[in-house]
Amino acid sequence: MKAKLIIAVASALAVVAIPALAQSNVVTIYSADGLHDGSPNWFQTEFDAFTKATGIKVQYIEAGSGGVVDRLAMEKSNPQADVLVTLPPFMQKAAAEGLLQPFKPTEWDKIPAADRDPKDRFVVMMGNYPNYIYNAAVLKQAPKTYNDLLAPQFKGKIQYSTPGQAGDGTAMLLQVFHAYGSKQAGLAYMKKLQANNVGPSASTGKLTGLVNKGELYVANGDLQMNAAQKADNPNIKIFFLAGPNGQPTAFSLPYYIGLTAGAPHSANGKKLIDFLLSAKAQQQASSLAYGFPVRSDVHPTDAHFKQLQAALNGVEIWNPDWTTVLADLKQDVAAYNQAISGQ
Repeated sequence: MKAKLIIAVASALAVVAIPALAQSNVVTIYSADGLHDGSPNWFQTEFDAFTKATGIKVQYIEAGSGGVVDRLAMEKSNPQADVLVTLPPFMQKAAAEGLLQPFKPTEWDKIPAADRDPKDRFVVMMGNYPNYIYNAAVLKQAPKTYNDLLAPQFKGKIQYSTPGQAGDGTAMLLQVFHAYGSKQAGLAYMKKLQANNVGPSASTGKLTGLVNKGELYVANGDLQMNAAQKADNPNIKIFFLAGPNGQPTAFSLPYYIGLTAGAPHSANGKKLIDFLLSAKAQQQASSLAYGFPVRSDVHPTDAHFKQLQAALNGVEIWNPDWTTVLADLKQDVAAYNQAISGQ
């Protein structure tokens, strides 16, 4: 996902100096990219409403899903962030490293138990799923299986974000493991795919423009981000790949939110988390962000939500064990790097 950092204040997208952190009417959020893209976007809409309601300005800092956790870890002795938003398994990594503190949002009971950390350190903020995109102006139809991507026509025309660095790249590796039934078989496939792969990318988001222009034919992504990007990238289409059994699959890859350990503005962080999980904010998850609301009492009927449901029609949803994924991540990424290097 995006390697650059973006710093913005909710009332205006202006760069703000770090000393603003000392103010009492500020809350700082570190977030993986995807929810601040485009205009209007969900994050800025909610930040503006939050500032209007509370007088608290939101300082927003964005990076890749692994990058925001790495930054939080580097600042552990002098915390700067109050709120963290990122994807699995990086949120689980933050929790395991003591970078989050327990906090139960005000309307905790409206969030399904499966979407809450048992130790109260984070909850799902918005639902999402990994997918793929292709250039519909170049390809008459989407590839159907992972093996289709091995065809000579895709040489130098495929790129995916790097597993272990980007949340979507890590998700792709897990998808391949699942599709081929084992890590060994999945790594064997990734080794073959390397012949067509352009190379590493720390950013998933930037791949969309490359696919839209035809520099790439296929790239990985996620449903929320790519659906939101389609307005500015008319040539891309979303699809899901199948393994050897012919069944397209995906899994839940949500945006999690949590309160950081040692948050300099803990009270403001709690207020922002409550606000983003409120029924009003969640009702706009699909209409503004193309995301799935987490609250059990929010049932959107907007056109975007219907598009999301249609995209998932016929896709088998499975559920990774994120505790196991995190425990194996370093070893799996090392095995992946060895496989693609041909060693």
